[in-house]
Amino acid sequence: MCFYHQNQRLMSLKSTYDASKIQVLEGLEPVRKRPGMYIGSTDQKGLHHLVREIVDNSVDEALAGFCKTILLTIHPDESISVEDDGRGIPVDVMPQYHKSALEVVMTKLHAGGKFGGGGYKVSGGLHGVGASVVNALSEWLKIEVKRDGRLYSQEYQKGAPTADLKEIKTDLPISGAGTKTTFSADKSIFETVAVDYETVKNQLRQICYLTPGLFIVFKDERAYKEDSFYFEGGIKSFVLRINRGKNILHDPIYIRKEITNTFVDSIEIEIAICYNDGYSETIESFVNNIPTPEGGSHVTGFRSALTRSLNDYVKKVKQNVKEADTLTGDDLKEGLSTVINLKFDANKVQFEGQTKTKLGTPEVKPLVESVMRDGLNVYLEEHPAEGKKIVEKVLLAAEARIAAKKARETVIRKGLLEGITLPGKLADCQETDPKMCELLLVEGDSAGGSAKQGRDRKFQAVLPIGGKILNTERARLDKVLGFEELKALIIALGVGIGEQIDRTKLRYDRIIVMTDADVDGEHIRTLLLTFFFRYLPFVIEDGHLFIAQPPLYKIQFGKEIFYAYLEEEKEKIIRERPSEKYTTQRYKGLGEMNPEQLWETTMNPQARILRQITIEDAAEVDKVFTMLMGDEVPPRKRFIQTHAKTAELDI
Repeated sequence: MCFYHQNQRLMSLKSTYDASKIQVLEGLEPVRKRPGMYIGSTDQKGLHHLVREIVDNSVDEALAGFCKTILLTIHPDESISVEDDGRGIPVDVMPQYHKSALEVVMTKLHAGGKFGGGGYKVSGGLHGVGASVVNALSEWLKIEVKRDGRLYSQEYQKGAPTADLKEIKTDLPISGAGTKTTFSADKSIFETVAVDYETVKNQLRQICYLTPGLFIVFKDERAYKEDSFYFEGGIKSFVLRINRGKNILHDPIYIRKEITNTFVDSIEIEIAICYNDGYSETIESFVNNIPTPEGGSHVTGFRSALTRSLNDYVKKVKQNVKEADTLTGDDLKEGLSTVINLKFDANKVQFEGQTKTKLGTPEVKPLVESVMRDGLNVYLEEHPAEGKKIVEKVLLAAEARIAAKKARETVIRKGLLEGITLPGKLADCQETDPKMCELLLVEGDSAGGSAKQGRDRKFQAVLPIGGKILNTERARLDKVLGFEELKALIIALGVGIGEQIDRTKLRYDRIIVMTDADVDGEHIRTLLLTFFFRYLPFVIEDGHLFIAQPPLYKIQFGKEIFYAYLEEEKEKIIRERPSEKYTTQRYKGLGEMNPEQLWETTMNPQARILRQITIEDAAEVDKVFTMLMGDEVPPRKRFIQTHAKTAELDI
């Protein structure tokens, strides 16, 4: 190799790297250039982030005591408007910019009343993700402000104002104050600009639980739907909603205290706790109404106090303390529902990550721990009957933990660490890099045989699931480990189970549930989803779980074959070829397809349809799983009666 030529090339590259190659992104240009840095993604989740940011600005007005009502509307053209009766964004000129405060807020990052200027004491809109980012990522945006008996308006296109702020003259007197923002997300940036009504509805309901006295009206003009929310009970009502369809052991424990501290100045800590007779935990945490699904210092403080207080109480009320009576954090999770909501100075809030999913402020942990410990101790002293029920619940969990530990040591640890091979039913792939691998969970041996023959052995592993697995909604870990199909799945995944889960050891980047397109297939799919949600939720949270969508029909015109995944697709294919003879086959099971057909329609990454499983609202998902898979029949019966007309039956 000639090093002279290589060095000459490097010198050439170096010489051309000068000031002319430095790019400066002005104004909102960096947002449009790298939208994922500001809103996480450009899929529907990112679109919902835009909606939440505008709503949060109105909620901040409510937290400051100036807003009572918010109206959110989805218009037929998919544009969104959010209107509040707060103070209205200031419209006077900022001398240093020679522009109105409104225009500065809408066009400059890190501009607003939440950065120490005294506009807001408590808010969630930090890190520059707010109105300006929504403006940058909108095809057009219009903002209207009512202040001091006057109405003002300004319009923007892709973040740039189309004209100066103007006052709108009307013959009618302008009463009240407030801000109305209407925007249309940029189709060239987002994969879809269609907002999902149910997702936003759940977010708005959550906001109202966290902001007692706030009234939110949500309208969808696309489908003529409307919902409204107003709760005076706050997070006590929230924790009861989490427990709908479950048997609670006591009325919610409510703890609230406001502390003056040298670091956070003033912090309001609210905690609502309720135990039920189930085995799963639901914890919802918030800071200034912003969800923190990954927890953080406030959740750590809560858990520490809960463990210490209940351990002290057990020692106090029980004379003979056994091994099972020493409680761990996992023992206290069984049947626990909690809502934690903190409100403190927006400038002291430290979130980990741009999209604010985890609280990083370390000074908060001891404050939450102190408030939680004192509040729970007082409750247990004043409510001995309820305290006894909680103690019995957590001690039973401790006994089950010890039993499960013994089962795990003999089943899982032995299976993974002492040389026992992977499950015999598993046809593993050749690739060793987990990021390149996928595991197909296939219903039955027949479909499993076709899948094993039709797969790409390099990166696709196949594990047949024989029949309907255990319903894990109300099953403890020792029972789960005793079920052979689930045991095989746990060993195949490689991450362990229970308190020893290590997500870094996951052997497959994609786990694909591939069941038949009939009632039994849907049931097996639901049982698998229940298992992952209850015992391996990180698989869903980290985006590893998918559902394969096999075709419903094969339509054949002579030698030409088409596959239809929906009823409408079948009808369209037939309509487009009038007067031609054809045959149709309705696939009831994957086993009806030969290996080549199964690969072509359901397994080939270039042609298949996969639906990723996500958790937008853990509390709402928890409620659905409890209702569908739990012991209580009446809620399930009501659900079936309500949705019977929309069900698609294969008879």
